[in-house]
Amino acid sequence: MKLTLLAIGRLKAGPERELVARYSTRITASARPLGLSGPEMIEIPESRARREDDRRSEEAMAIRNQLGRSTGNGSGNGGNRRLILFDERGKSVSSAAFAEQLGSWRDDGIAAAAFVIGGPDGLDPSLAQEAGLILSFGRLTLPHQLVRVLVTEQIYRALTIMGGHPYHRTGHGD
Repeated sequence: MKLTLLAIGRLKAGPERELVARYSTRITASARPLGLSGPEMIEIPESRARREDDRRSEEAMAIRNQLGRSTGNGSGNGGNRRLILFDERGKSVSSAAFAEQLGSWRDDGIAAAAFVIGGPDGLDPSLAQEAGLILSFGRLTLPHQLVRVLVTEQIYRALTIMGGHPYHRTGHGD
């Protein structure tokens, strides 16, 4: 299963970029033995439209276009791909449950999992209808740069759980 991370906006040089790079390297090394590949990192420029709704709509179209290029088929959660969105109104799950979901998709023969992080205006509501899963890191509003760090760390953590690596320690509120 191919792992792709799509994010609105550019991650500037700094500690966030370094952490994302570090976790991405770890993901690549951990993924192969588990039958996974990636992560492919795709940055989508923020829309310059005047209205917030127009910006979200343009960004959603760009996400769909990139999804088609990245996985070779249409956008959304159809067929052999899962679309995972991050939104403050999403579902809060444990790291173990997240790992279990990724493992289940892999075992079911899902070819790709695309993780999508919105920009400052959030994600267009139409994407939620196409998503297989909408996750939240809590009800806090977080900067998209920090969310990228959290997403890559949680993907890495999920892979270590799936592989039985001691990085994740249970019994701490998992």
